[in-house]
Amino acid sequence: MGNLVLLDAPSNLGLRPPAEGVVPGCYKAPGALRDHGLLTRLGATDGGVVTPPRYLPHWSPDGGVRNAAGIAAYTAALAARLAKIRAGGGFPVVLGGDCSIALAAMLTLRREGRFGIVYFDGHDDFRHLGNSDHVASVGGEALAVVTGRGAPELADVDGLAPYVRDEDVLVLGAREEESAEAREAGLRTVTSQEIMASGTGGALAAAREIFAPLDGFWIHVDIDTLDPEFVSAVDSPDPGGLSPDKLVELLRGLLALPGAAGLELTIFDPDLDPDGTQAALVTDSLVRALEGIR
Repeated sequence: MGNLVLLDAPSNLGLRPPAEGVVPGCYKAPGALRDHGLLTRLGATDGGVVTPPRYLPHWSPDGGVRNAAGIAAYTAALAARLAKIRAGGGFPVVLGGDCSIALAAMLTLRREGRFGIVYFDGHDDFRHLGNSDHVASVGGEALAVVTGRGAPELADVDGLAPYVRDEDVLVLGAREEESAEAREAGLRTVTSQEIMASGTGGALAAAREIFAPLDGFWIHVDIDTLDPEFVSAVDSPDPGGLSPDKLVELLRGLLALPGAAGLELTIFDPDLDPDGTQAALVTDSLVRALEGIR
């Protein structure tokens, strides 16, 4: 699997402003998690940071996605760094940032071969012009984009769309009421309610089935997959999520499978966690999940 390399990807370009004149605070997440000793506790190599372009809040319904040019540029820069880490035998652990950083990961892997993705998220992030009259923020559309449903400058770099095929996707931890669009498109989905009621066995069996024939798979973790009882410092908290223990159990099971290529964590917003207790929980969960591969 390679040595862990901790890389900061503090892009908030894929989110709407939380209020007028305010930028999304998820760009602060890498610092908050590192402040709880994440680098040392993982025993990871420090991969540094890929600095994003300036956040521009303006958006109009007929103007495509917010910050499209910035996201395109950032995807290229982050993909180059990820490729370098992987070429050196590293296992990237990427700290976002918002879910638009998934574009870089899947573009990187598409250049290597055929890879799948495990998409942990409280929502399916599957809005696109085939199911909506407009697009807006890539953070809520990232899974649609990496499966080829988006503007070419984001979804079809170098003519490589889709970066991941529909049949190579596994959506985990989305709320039942937030997963309809992905399900209707035929993407395999195991909801948070199903996991909490029936355990992790079904999700891990689906992962083994989907990823066995592939060159590997990426793990995307939007921390809003957790129930807000545990982590509410996200832009769209919804009840009915996973517990930290279930998330850790799933991640350990996935990391034990052949082909895990890297992991990213997104959406945690330290602005909404003023005392740092949720950052501590998120850090602890990552350490517990990754301790078996250090």
